[in-house]
Amino acid sequence: MKISIQKHINSEFFRFLLTGLSNTLVTYLAYLLLLPFLPYLYAYTLAYCIAVLNSYFMNIFFVFRKNVSLQSFLKFPFIYVMQYFLGASILWLLVGKLGLSPAWAMVVVIIVTVPITFLSSRIVLKK
Repeated sequence: MKISIQKHINSEFFRFLLTGLSNTLVTYLAYLLLLPFLPYLYAYTLAYCIAVLNSYFMNIFFVFRKNVSLQSFLKFPFIYVMQYFLGASILWLLVGKLGLSPAWAMVVVIIVTVPITFLSSRIVLKK
């Protein structure tokens, strides 16, 4: 039993989930810190850029234990371009059209986009 638990803790999947969780927290905190100074979509955009950089380095060093390269650095953001536009669209719909508060709308964005990003990242990074 102990070996099985240790095996899961050391797995790439577990490290990926841990990275995703911490990166989601970084994104949300950056968004909340920027929100008083910027319109919600600008705050989201800047927080998102911070998150992509954070995610790249965490995935390289912690999850997949690879070396940093210009090629991987340039490829990695494509996963997040899709997530960004999906998230921004949901945010615009919830805040701009339905009147939900920007802070709560961001929670919905995270719930919807995280599973999609996980699946996309796994496909791209495992190739």
